[in-house]
Amino acid sequence: MAKNSAGLAAVEVELATAVPVHPHAAAFFDVDNTVVVGASIFHFAKGLAARKFFSTRDLRRFVWQQVKFRASGEGAENIAKARESALAFVAGKSVADIVAVSEDIYDETIAERIYSGTRALAQLHLDAGERVWLVTATPEELAQIIARRLNLTGAIGTRAEHVDGLFTGHLVGDLLHGEAKAAAVRQLAEREGLDLSLCAAYSDSINDMPLLLLVGHPVAVNPDSALRDEARRRGWEIRDFRTGRKAARVGIPAALVLGAAAGVVAGGMAIGRKQQWSRHPGRTD
Repeated sequence: MAKNSAGLAAVEVELATAVPVHPHAAAFFDVDNTVVVGASIFHFAKGLAARKFFSTRDLRRFVWQQVKFRASGEGAENIAKARESALAFVAGKSVADIVAVSEDIYDETIAERIYSGTRALAQLHLDAGERVWLVTATPEELAQIIARRLNLTGAIGTRAEHVDGLFTGHLVGDLLHGEAKAAAVRQLAEREGLDLSLCAAYSDSINDMPLLLLVGHPVAVNPDSALRDEARRRGWEIRDFRTGRKAARVGIPAALVLGAAAGVVAGGMAIGRKQQWSRHPGRTD
């Protein structure tokens, strides 16, 4: 009897100290340069190339395609081309195999690149009983690994098509970028019964303005110069967890020369975005 009483008492204490779930509030975190130092897709891709899932030449070709996409702008034709090339390097590969190996890549490469400050912000939301999602252009299977390892609620990412357990190299729907990312969060909010005015969003990039404008509490984390200026103009909170500001501006590992070039191009795009937002503050494209 005493043993049962002790067990009931333990349950009562656990229930008393449990965080009440906030049913209508959540937080949404971009991944690259917000949660993870650099571009998560390239960390995973380098690890897969090292394991001979595809060649270094394939990796360089993929990076160059993305550089061209960023350099030529984000019109419908360019986005369509980027969609076709984004996952071509995993075509024909087993989904289960890539996910399993990516778990190891997380341990070897990603874990040490998590911004502790951003992780602490996510934990504050969890401790308040709020749900926390990653929202990223990174393929959803990889984003879910990061979310699971950080004990977050889940992840929304770019969806890679697969048939009979194999990646086809094509995408399902749009790249989760810009307005598409905001649209995905709207759908999630409707499905989960969230009040977006009570929600928070965190990002480093001016490209995520549609997402940041969607919520009641937008926060610029490790922002690029365009987002920093926009956040200051709008009175948004700014958090910067970078220790080497200059190095952190490049969102792709330094070992990838073409990746570094992509970071430079992205910086130029950010300036253009800043000019667009100063001329049209309410735009979401």
